Amino acid sequence: MFLRLRGQPVLLFGGGEIALRKARLLLRAGAAIRLVTRAAHPAFAEMDIAPVAADFDAAQLDGCVLVVAATDDAQANRAVAEVASARGLPVNVVDDTAASTAITPAIVDRAPILIAISSAGRAPMLARRLKQQIEQLFDQRIGRLADYIGRRRDQQMTMDIDARRKLWEAFIDGPGAPAAMSGDEAAADAELERLSADGSQRGVVWLVGAGPGDPDLLTLRALRLLQNCDVVLYDHLVSPRILEMVRRDAERIHVGKRASQHTLPQEQINDKLVELAQQGKRVLRLKGGDPFVFGRGGEEIAELAENGVAFEVVPGITAANGCAAYAGIPLTHRDHAQAAIFVTGHPRADGQLDLHWDMLARRGQTVCIFMGRTRLADAMAALRAHGLPDDWPAAMIVQGTLPEQQVITGTLADLPERVAAAEVDGACLVIVGEVVRLRTQLRWFGAADA
Repeated sequence: MFLRLRGQPVLLFGGGEIALRKARLLLRAGAAIRLVTRAAHPAFAEMDIAPVAADFDAAQLDGCVLVVAATDDAQANRAVAEVASARGLPVNVVDDTAASTAITPAIVDRAPILIAISSAGRAPMLARRLKQQIEQLFDQRIGRLADYIGRRRDQQMTMDIDARRKLWEAFIDGPGAPAAMSGDEAAADAELERLSADGSQRGVVWLVGAGPGDPDLLTLRALRLLQNCDVVLYDHLVSPRILEMVRRDAERIHVGKRASQHTLPQEQINDKLVELAQQGKRVLRLKGGDPFVFGRGGEEIAELAENGVAFEVVPGITAANGCAAYAGIPLTHRDHAQAAIFVTGHPRADGQLDLHWDMLARRGQTVCIFMGRTRLADAMAALRAHGLPDDWPAAMIVQGTLPEQQVITGTLADLPERVAAAEVDGACLVIVGEVVRLRTQLRWFGAADA
């Protein structure tokens, strides 16, 4: 049961830290607090709350809808509780379940959506831990969606209750909900009108970055969509541990996207995304790293936009950030690198690795080469040819952020030989710059050097 406290008098007995925490909760609910205390915490004045009396008197309860006793004097708290209970008022006594007729739960607040977790006062720490876990499940903008639905709900009252239920289920599961949560009410209204007219669910594509491999590096938004999709198209770089988190009954389509080995060409992937969305499915396009960092995400959403398919882009931690952090190599450092540059080591169709080598072969910066293994020797030679010394630090991170991670360190002159000797396999990132030397000082739990 929830109490509507906006504008309603609530007696708060106590003026210390505990009472202050209760006051903040009550203010968020809009309550008019009557503070009774001899010594109020300075923060009460900052909240424009002044004591109405120093000592409790039964007359102070007149008109109140709730009483909170929050002093460090258990006997005084119980005295207030007895008087309040005799009047039939709900009363919450801090750390005294027996004297309370109302319990303050742990709250997940996405106003107007509120989720309350109670242990009947027996294990408040457990309730708070559950709150932390539940917090991760719900988008911070879910309250905006509830507000939108509340304002539009009256328009659908001419429909029978089953039709309304199906309408709002389709709206919440489709592209209308993300539009409402992002504040695009025009797009949300258009989707609501379309659903009202034909009732068919419209497909949507979520372009999601899976990060560099470790499932713990998924964003909360990505995790929620993994559990909400009808079908997932995933790359070779998406780790099996992340795929295990996809909804069990979702269709899975492997589209490859490994260097020079594509299960499906990019054009066919684009077409497949459009086809599935036009069937009314919620499609998750799962990419390693970040969709917009050498992930060809821009090409895919261009095709979706051209065909009128609703889509959303969810960024992921890119390999450069994740792998470097797990290897103990900072991408920037005040003394060694004032810039970080991301480039691709994937050659053009004619086989040439055509990069601005004169710009890359400079001191005071870090160069991250994605997909750099096959042309590693060429890249290291080009950097040397454009002015960097043979002993300039370089490293290759293999299977970064995963338990199988390998970090091979060396120089421009000898890194290709070291990598060949290690016979590595899997996704690789090359880092070039003086920051590589810091690995011996800053590494934390990365795998040993190969």
